[in-house]
Amino acid sequence: MSITRLHVGPRLSEVAIHAGVVYLAGQVAEDTSSDITGQTQQVLAAIERLLAEAGSDKTHILQATIFVKSMQDFPAMNAVWDKWVVKGQTPPRATVESALASPAYLVEIKVIAAQK
Repeated sequence: MSITRLHVGPRLSEVAIHAGVVYLAGQVAEDTSSDITGQTQQVLAAIERLLAEAGSDKTHILQATIFVKSMQDFPAMNAVWDKWVVKGQTPPRATVESALASPAYLVEIKVIAAQK
């Protein structure tokens, strides 16, 4: 079976699709001057765009992994997440505190989803 990659760069692809499964690279905010609420909103919007491009959507997420710079931001991140996910379609999820690639990043989210 073939692998389709989208937005291929020298270090990573933003999306890989194989056997009807969509794998996204970890997504971070473009505007890092935003607080955790703003950064989470940006990240979830990017995930939605990439999933749509790959023939999927947030109701088809199989698993989500969330990295937060500080667990102090966990409640605010969850408030945005809870408004974004579709009730009854919430995916299995893990959230961990982690040093991210840049000190300006407050959250990074990666997902695996099924194509529609």
